Amino acid sequence: MIIVLATGATDEQVEIIRRKLDDKGYSAHISRGIEKTVIGAIGITKPEDKELLADQVRALPFVERVVPIVKPYKLVSKESQPGPTTFHVGEVCVGSEQLTVMAGPCSVESREQIIGVAEMVKRAGANMLRGGAFKPRTSPYDFQGLQEEGLGYLKEAREATGLPTVTEILDPRDVELMHGYADVLQIGTRNMQNYTLLKEVGTCRIPVLLKRGMSATIEEWLKAAEYILANGNHHVMLCERGIRTFETYTRNTLDLSAIPAVKGLSHLPIIIDPSQGTGRREMVMAMSKAAIAAGADGLIIEVHPKPDEAMSDAQQQIEPGTLRQLIEELRPIAAAVGRVI
Repeated sequence: MIIVLATGATDEQVEIIRRKLDDKGYSAHISRGIEKTVIGAIGITKPEDKELLADQVRALPFVERVVPIVKPYKLVSKESQPGPTTFHVGEVCVGSEQLTVMAGPCSVESREQIIGVAEMVKRAGANMLRGGAFKPRTSPYDFQGLQEEGLGYLKEAREATGLPTVTEILDPRDVELMHGYADVLQIGTRNMQNYTLLKEVGTCRIPVLLKRGMSATIEEWLKAAEYILANGNHHVMLCERGIRTFETYTRNTLDLSAIPAVKGLSHLPIIIDPSQGTGRREMVMAMSKAAIAAGADGLIIEVHPKPDEAMSDAQQQIEPGTLRQLIEELRPIAAAVGRVI
């Protein structure tokens, strides 16, 4: 349930609620707004105990209302926070009027490559740098990334350009390693339901980009996000990257209907990946435009100076010049839906 306190509620009154919830086996998620304080009661109890607690809390003079939440994802639900979540990654405010554009190569291949690409995508108009240092590949013989060496190159690229970095994490044991290198931790499609990893990134304060599993329903995706929020990290972006269907022309089927669906169910920002979503570079521009028109909060796009020579996913990466053209063509579409890019 969600407990909304009256305007001007004091720290002492918040503490009264927190202790009451703790006594009943709940944990309290406290969200302080400019005027209101909202407390989410998270836990599993008997229905009769829940109703009794709700009545007790509702009777307190500084409680405005108590709202039950029936969805299995409590903190992620729009019921717990009617307004959209926004947070800063460096100077970028994710989920705000300003669209987030993450761009860079699928894989960090060398120091020169990632720093060069970072400079190119910044000039093109991107405000974050993506690049994989650890690469999960279907074949064990494919390029697996430069790993910690690649993280070091990403850090140098950030220092050279000022762009926050987005990179994938595969192993819960690497969360501590990522501090100082990554500004956003990407959870890939294969790890969306790696609950050990989700819990671990939930304990850190690095923002998370959670990609939808290749066969996951929207509810399963939101439940995965709940693991992260329930462990304390509320800086989460959802990323639609296409799902597996019977279609073989595209690598995946990019589900743009997920944008209004997520917007109706959750307060978390949603990012679209047209590169993974289609697997075809000639479709990236069209799907990016459609995503922004549908209300997405941003894009994550694979960009390489020489796409055909890329060490991974060559067929879906675009050139920096194409990114520049795309961002220019997105401006009127963004303006039409009340956003800027």
